[in-house]
Amino acid sequence: MIIDTHCHFDMMSQPEAYIRQKEQAGDIVLGMTNLPSHFEMGLPHVKRYKHIRLALGLHPLLASENKNELPLFDSLLDQTSYIGEIGLDFSKEGLSTKEDQISTLRKLLEKLEGRKKIISVHSRKAEKELFDLLCEYNINNVIFHWYSGPIDLIPSIISKGYYFSINEAMTISKNGRTIIKEIPRSRILTESDAPFNNKVDIKEAQINMQITENEVKNNFMELLSKIK
Repeated sequence: MIIDTHCHFDMMSQPEAYIRQKEQAGDIVLGMTNLPSHFEMGLPHVKRYKHIRLALGLHPLLASENKNELPLFDSLLDQTSYIGEIGLDFSKEGLSTKEDQISTLRKLLEKLEGRKKIISVHSRKAEKELFDLLCEYNINNVIFHWYSGPIDLIPSIISKGYYFSINEAMTISKNGRTIIKEIPRSRILTESDAPFNNKVDIKEAQINMQITENEVKNNFMELLSKIK
């Protein structure tokens, strides 16, 4: 069983065929969405599957131009146990909308505070700021997707009970391998981030990390138990 905790099958050329194949293989797939309206459109297509789940998201790079979708996010919140992709992005691409991102994220976290959800977060160049906001709103059950931030922040992330989702690209980069070494095996989950990643082989990622499918499954089931 492959567990993909972060991909974007709604952005693929043939999403229905992709999730049907994953369902038949018995894989667990969490599909992120970048806007609440995307979640609303996609949910009817996913409901009939046992192992495929759709997450409700508002991507930080889209937050500034799509504040009008915040009420829709609120109205859809009870329709899923999974949230993503949300977070902050202070890279060159997102720096100009930094304040809008923070304002939007605060509104999302206000709604998520106290709710039992699994939350996949985007944290590029904003890892400490995002972590501090998650702590401020006492948000639990967070997965840091494709973490590339400071090594010295990892122990704090771990101390909050959060997880990291690792993809194949991370396992073959120097920085990625350095990060992975600092993460306890019990906090490692797997992801593909397809179709935005050229290295999407989760089995290969597991081999590179020398971690078994069963270990990843146990980690995911432990996280899942926290929202039951």
